[in-house]
Amino acid sequence: MTSSTSETEVSTTQATVSLAVSGMTCAACSARVQRALARAPGVESASVNLMTGAATVVYDPTVTSPHELQEAVERTGYGARIPEATESVERDLALEEAERARELADLRRRVAIALVAAMAAMVLSLPLMDPSSFPGDPFMRAMMLVARPVRRLWPALFQADPGLLRYALLVLSAPVAVVSGGRFFARAWTAARHGGADMNSLIAVGTGAAFLLSVAATVAPAWFQAHGLAPDVYYEAALWIIAFILLGNYLEAKAKHRTGEAVRRLAGLRPDSATLLRGGQEVTVPLAEVLPGDLVLVRPGQRIPVDGLVVEGTSAVDESMLTGEPVPVLRGPGAEVIAGTLNGNGALQVRALRVGRDTVLSRILRLVRDAQASRPPVQRLADRIAAIFVPVVFGLALITLAAWWLVGPEGQHLTAVVSAVSVLIIACPCAMGLAVPTAVMVATGRGAELGVLIRGGEALERAHAVRTIVLDKTGTVTQGRPAVTRVEALAPLADSEVLRLAASLERRSEHPIAAAIVEAAKERGLALAEPEQFENLAGRGVRGRLEGFEVLVGNGRLLGECGVELAPLAPTIVGLEGQGSTVVLVARDRRLQGLVAVSDPIRPTSREAIGRLRAMGLEVILLTGDNRRAAERVAREVGIDRVIAEVLPHHKRDEIAALQRAGRVVAMVGDGINDAPALAQADVGIAMGTGTDVAMESAQITLVGGDLRGVVTAIRLSRAALRVIRQNLFWALVYNVVSIPVAAGVLYPVIGLRLSPAVAAAAMALSSVSVVSNSLRLRRASPVP
Repeated sequence: MTSSTSETEVSTTQATVSLAVSGMTCAACSARVQRALARAPGVESASVNLMTGAATVVYDPTVTSPHELQEAVERTGYGARIPEATESVERDLALEEAERARELADLRRRVAIALVAAMAAMVLSLPLMDPSSFPGDPFMRAMMLVARPVRRLWPALFQADPGLLRYALLVLSAPVAVVSGGRFFARAWTAARHGGADMNSLIAVGTGAAFLLSVAATVAPAWFQAHGLAPDVYYEAALWIIAFILLGNYLEAKAKHRTGEAVRRLAGLRPDSATLLRGGQEVTVPLAEVLPGDLVLVRPGQRIPVDGLVVEGTSAVDESMLTGEPVPVLRGPGAEVIAGTLNGNGALQVRALRVGRDTVLSRILRLVRDAQASRPPVQRLADRIAAIFVPVVFGLALITLAAWWLVGPEGQHLTAVVSAVSVLIIACPCAMGLAVPTAVMVATGRGAELGVLIRGGEALERAHAVRTIVLDKTGTVTQGRPAVTRVEALAPLADSEVLRLAASLERRSEHPIAAAIVEAAKERGLALAEPEQFENLAGRGVRGRLEGFEVLVGNGRLLGECGVELAPLAPTIVGLEGQGSTVVLVARDRRLQGLVAVSDPIRPTSREAIGRLRAMGLEVILLTGDNRRAAERVAREVGIDRVIAEVLPHHKRDEIAALQRAGRVVAMVGDGINDAPALAQADVGIAMGTGTDVAMESAQITLVGGDLRGVVTAIRLSRAALRVIRQNLFWALVYNVVSIPVAAGVLYPVIGLRLSPAVAAAAMALSSVSVVSNSLRLRRASPVP
């Protein structure tokens, strides 16, 4: 059983739950579960992921409940589990790991039994085989090659009574078919009882037909001979079918396990215990017992167990698990550290702020797991095919049976049955079902390792089509840590008074420029006043009452709207803006008092990232609420040709919409609260991980390290993932389009080629393994160097 965990989120009219579904083996299985959930009363949407075994359901809690949804799944013949509200992703992964280990051990045992029995049955069947009955069959040719050395080593076998050999094969095959192949028959029966059919139905009918035909030939050979038919048996073919399919399932399960390695590596970064400092003593406790406020000791070389603030010590911390950036970062008193990051050579004392499921690492794991359980739009094609696939295959098998039975050459009745069995066995909805989710799972996991969190399959698919990248300036292209570079006052005020007025009002704002002004005032030891009134005017500045006066702090547009004369400082404003500074003007009682110049250094990697985006054929636009001169200077420095400046926050969304109306697929990259509407409007919203939670919640992709090169990585990863998905779907379709007619025998009249059920089973197993293996190539996706 595979499982996926998600919190149950409830609002007054809508709730979402993720059920862990067990027993699904192919696309037809997941399609049936999804249809059952979608038809349940109160369900608004349902999405079932074959790879993760997760069924994500959006429902009306006034109409239905998770337990009723669980029952809807169980009525289709599959298991379902409602995750506990407190269940963590790490615990879920541990349960999944244990279940996967049990599944692999069980498959290994079944494969070993089936392979040994199939080889023994093959040897016992050699004296019974007639090469002329299936000319052109690769399996028959192989058996004849094996027969030569066996005849020399064991001549008595070829002199044994054929009837005795048939009974020996029956005794050997029956228990093996039950022990190793019983799972196929049990699942097929469950599906039939619930009015459905899936991959197990095809295998059960195919192997069951071959086995029953062999039993009939064993117990009533005279009847076959009386009707001009050779009493041929296919015990070895039935066992080889079971062995090959089980071997394919085993290799597929191992390959699928590797698709989740990235998430398991992330989950394994957090230590199991922590060393607390209590009353001057060191106490080692399980991580689950650490509470916010505890003082944690992190020794050199240990992983940091919690999110917290360093209160003592200095050390270089390796944060590559979050950012993808291999260079350690120096962390000292007052700096924040993240759970799972690796401490360097210094000892740190850390005050825990967030623990357990609230840490950044746990949030990342939940985000990635939810993304892996999601379904991109391209999955709909596979779903539509899977919904009709199994009934179509049964129909084709019946047509094959009838065609050979009516118009086949001598021995056509056996040929008809064997050809129909081959059609049932070779048809594989598994490859179709695995084509999309395996690629999504590997790509989102690899993205998380590279510091790019992709919220779901839809975002992964959309990103490959992006042709226009719109970048916010402050905190995106620039570092987002502006600093005051100049203060200028008009007489009779002093520079310090202008800075004090600005900082007293800006202390209520969350804008990075406001934070820089407040920080500069604190560094100079200025005593800040408490505003009596405060109003944040998005994109223009702030307004309020301070010490009985009306105070305006903002850009020229705000002061101009309020009738403040800017002429006394106009030349200075022009000069500072031409140097790339943001100029914050200060007015008291509608009279200009001075200005504060703030500069925000450009991120060291911005120019490189923008150059790479342009080299990929993408149009890059700078969109900012800052003044045009400052914006154009930054644009020139980083290589951006088009600038849209002095845009209010709600107009940023309008600018994105205008680009979309012009036919562009747009990605918006931003970090602030004022970017949230534009991020939501864009086809793909990309938030800088160094920005606000609001921006990250509005975005489909988050760059954990706040490095613009992550945009390049995200788009490259998306393009690679869509390329793999298309390859998977193409080969899964081609496999069935080509293999089913060959199994039906259409090439036999032309070139004498015919497939036995055993060869069909090997081909079917290979198709699923090849799809998963192709998806695993995404694990090698590299970050931008």
